[in-house]
Amino acid sequence: MATPSEQAQRPPRKGIRRGIYLLPSTFTMGNILCGFYAAVNALKGYQAIHNHERAAELFDHAAVAIGIAFLLDGLDGRIARMTKATSEFGIELDSIADVLSFGIAPALLAYAWGYGSTPGIERLAWGVSFFFLVCGALRLARFNVLARAPRFTSTGTSPKLDKRYYVGLPIPSAAALIAALAHFAPRPISAYEPSQALLFSWLLLTLVAILAILMVSTLRYASFKDLGVRSNSPFIVLPLLAAIVASIWFYSKWVLLALAVTYVAHGLVSKVWSLLHRLRRPWAADETSQTASIES
Repeated sequence: MATPSEQAQRPPRKGIRRGIYLLPSTFTMGNILCGFYAAVNALKGYQAIHNHERAAELFDHAAVAIGIAFLLDGLDGRIARMTKATSEFGIELDSIADVLSFGIAPALLAYAWGYGSTPGIERLAWGVSFFFLVCGALRLARFNVLARAPRFTSTGTSPKLDKRYYVGLPIPSAAALIAALAHFAPRPISAYEPSQALLFSWLLLTLVAILAILMVSTLRYASFKDLGVRSNSPFIVLPLLAAIVASIWFYSKWVLLALAVTYVAHGLVSKVWSLLHRLRRPWAADETSQTASIES
């Protein structure tokens, strides 16, 4: 029998170590599968656009697949960090998967389910979906560059990278909002009255363009990487997560749409709030100085 010290000195078995490194990539492969499934269903729904019920069913399947890809994308990163199995190969594979699941798939879904069949805006619809895809790819490229950038401590010459926030809207969140809308109302926009279809198409075009701009912006979005079992308040986080999961199970359409809208909007709200706070500082300083001069 080996002593505890001898067991601690033994290196981990190669088979187990390889399995740990393969685990995050397995979730990434599931992400790719969901993205491909969503793209195929979006195309099949566009082919069956005149059969409104069948098309709505296919578009809903595509939206749900993007939602599952969103979940798998979050799990593979957390598992890689928890098991210390991060690698350059995993980072590159995850980026490729994100381009498919959160770039191509939602762009196709927005075109096929939304504005692609609206007369008069076919070229603009094609261009907006392509613009979303390009901005998503740029967002992923910038994220990889920042992730590989040297990190300095507070005593260094450069600021330390703040893991609590993302720079720009993450592409999975942008795709999640499009998928949540399609899941909330899977009936194709072309099935509505012509005036309503045109209005909904323009609204969706505007939304997709705004999401694309937000992805390449410098707005800060919370990463929630400090939440979980290891956080300082697990007795608050875990019941909250359980309540969210139960709400999604019973009221998926309303809850998923509300969560997606809230996350996308909170970056804009935070930016406006910080600007108002900066404008309020000089006014408060002037008011304080005037009060002090009157009292003196």
